[in-house]
Amino acid sequence: MEFRVRRRELGTRYAPADTLLAWRYIVAAALLGGLAVVLGTRLGPRALLRQGVLGLLCQCLYLGGVVTGVALGAPAGTTALIASVQPLLVAVAAGPVLGERIGPRGRVGLVLGLLGVALVVAGDIGPGNAPWWAFLLPIGGMAALSAGTLLERTWRPAESPLQALTAQTVVAAGVFVAAAGAGGHLQPPADPRFWWAVAWVVVLSSFGGYGAYLVVLRRSGALRVSTLLYLTPPTTMLWAFAMFGEVPGPLALPGVALCAVGVALALRDPRPAPDRTNGTLVH
Repeated sequence: MEFRVRRRELGTRYAPADTLLAWRYIVAAALLGGLAVVLGTRLGPRALLRQGVLGLLCQCLYLGGVVTGVALGAPAGTTALIASVQPLLVAVAAGPVLGERIGPRGRVGLVLGLLGVALVVAGDIGPGNAPWWAFLLPIGGMAALSAGTLLERTWRPAESPLQALTAQTVVAAGVFVAAAGAGGHLQPPADPRFWWAVAWVVVLSSFGGYGAYLVVLRRSGALRVSTLLYLTPPTTMLWAFAMFGEVPGPLALPGVALCAVGVALALRDPRPAPDRTNGTLVH
């Protein structure tokens, strides 16, 4: 959704992708940091190091790879399809790494979900005008999110999701500010739509999207939270229609249905009982 907001409401004429990322994280880090001060939240060095690693993987490398790939000309549909391989990658690794194994029904559901995503974004799939190596960036970002998801579940950190979100956001803010500053893109544009877009991605993407990701990961496990990512492209399509009047392609609605069936099958697959400790936002 962030890509569509930037493209439709800002466009590259008003703000490069790294400018939006930098200010998204500056604002989010300031709000979360202020809340941490009010709540008296403190994390030790080991907790900060742990969350710093997870922030680099799940936020900096993932978002940086995907956004930079799109900025270099990789079509958003192709990038979304690459990112949607993440549930399959996690499913392959979760067995030996976490002991979260998936049965036949779950495997069928994951494949159907990926096919559904392909139908939803079919109108925007192609090589675009990006150099071949630009596609390595979203691939690397997808791998980084997978690794961070597995690491978080392996470490089972004692920090609450709110503490984790705060620490990771501060780390990501430092990285994205440095990247935007190095490219000469840190100065925000004068267009007021920029700040509307920043507010949008802070509330819905940083707090709502990634905050929910952390909570579901803690409560339900790596396989389930990764499976739910299949619903992102259909949700984006519906929002784009509601907000911008973008009419879905002829394959999009069947794709949405296929995504829903795939996710339902995968979530109903028998799995080990999840660890439900530390799954509340604050403790």
